This record gives sequence, structure tokens and C-alpha cells, in this order.
Amino acid sequence: MVTTVNNAIAAYSSAAGQAAASGLEPRDGGPSFAELMQEAGKSAVDTLRTGEAMSAKAVVGEANITDVVNAVNNAEVTLQTVTTVRDRVVSAYQEILRMPI
Repeated sequence: MVTTVNNAIAAYSSAAGQAAASGLEPRDGGPSFAELMQEAGKSAVDTLRTGEAMSAKAVVGEANITDVVNAVNNAEVTLQTVTTVRDRVVSAYQEILRMPI
């Protein structure tokens, strides 16, 4: 899944580069949509890895159970958020495909 997200970000970055050449770059000098999505993806992956690491520490008895529950809960919420965003993007794409030319 991470590879798919990275491929999608790379494809968007490529398209954004072509759009920037046509004068569609951000006007306020802030981060581009691709940069925002890339940072959000990295943050989500980090959260999931933290939850996995805390679970592994709990198995060997090296972690406090409260920390484990918090990390796993954060990972679960992050996964649900990523899944919801993915579903909305797919839905929007399908809606665009149904538009008449």
C-alpha cells in the first residue's frame, strides 16, 4: 500500500510539474498540494510504524500498556482516515469519468 501511495504522489508531482510550466503554480509561495499530500502520507506511515513498534515492545514486555493502547489507537484512526480519503478520491475520479465531454 505504501508503494501505491508513493507512486500516486510521484505521478501527481509529475503532473504538477507540467502544470507549473503552464503558469498554474501556487500564488502565495506556500507548499503545493503534492507537497501537502506527501507530508500527510509520510506522517500516516510513521504513525502506523509507531503503533506496530509499540505492539512489538508490548509482546516482549518492554512497553507500558497505556502507551501501547494509545499508539495502536492512533494507528487505527490514521488507517481509517487514509482509507476514507482513498475512497473519496476514487469516488471523485469515477465522477469525473462520468462527465460528458
